Amino acid sequence: MAAAEQDALALRERLFHERVRECVICVLLFISLYILCHFIITHFKKHTDFAAVHDDEDAAVNRIALGLCTFTLAVALGAVLLLPFSIISNEVLLSFPHNYYIQWLNGSLVHGLWNLVFLFSNLSLVFLMPFAYFFTESEGFAGSKKGIMARVYETSVVLLLLTLLVLGMVWVASAIVGNDAASRQSLYDLWEFYLPYLYSCISLFGVLLLLLCTPFGLSTMFTVTGKLLVKPRLLEDLDEQLSCTRLEEAAVSRRI
Repeated sequence: MAAAEQDALALRERLFHERVRECVICVLLFISLYILCHFIITHFKKHTDFAAVHDDEDAAVNRIALGLCTFTLAVALGAVLLLPFSIISNEVLLSFPHNYYIQWLNGSLVHGLWNLVFLFSNLSLVFLMPFAYFFTESEGFAGSKKGIMARVYETSVVLLLLTLLVLGMVWVASAIVGNDAASRQSLYDLWEFYLPYLYSCISLFGVLLLLLCTPFGLSTMFTVTGKLLVKPRLLEDLDEQLSCTRLEEAAVSRRI
């Protein structure tokens, strides 16, 4: 019994240390992505008008919106890099199976990263990005005191109304598509059905927007590249240019 208790205690301690190690690695990775995304956004961000006015309230709103956008970009970048990270970590473990210093690249860490990316991507898509947009556009309710909290209250109310509107539209769409009494009469399966359905609809809209914007982006990229690059003169006919020059010289001489 004593040996079994010691084994169970050692197992719990090992699992605790692995969990703490995974949390530390996830925090360090996210901090690195957040710093990188902060530099990217601040590099491409345009200078706003209220940044030069030195308004404390507008400057605070700008910083909060910048932080939310940076967080969302870090989550998106983490989602993009998660698949290559999973493949590379698997290949490293297969190449060095007995190396002690790379055993932290295990399946539990990758699975935890997938869960965190899925959670934060949904949170950013549904709440953070709409909140950042409405927060920059808000001015507070009429008759209330001006300040950050007045804007927060207005943004929260507008976001709540938007959430109810979107959920109602998804419920009506699912009732029309489902064509059964349960889908029309109840919203108890909100978490199991409606939120994944809403996520799928938003993902489909994003894919359609990507398919629509990709050709225009590629055409613009090739247009800008063609303007910047100098066309090669390897295929030009020198004899034709000489004959044109002689004809121009003869025409000028006749005019003189």
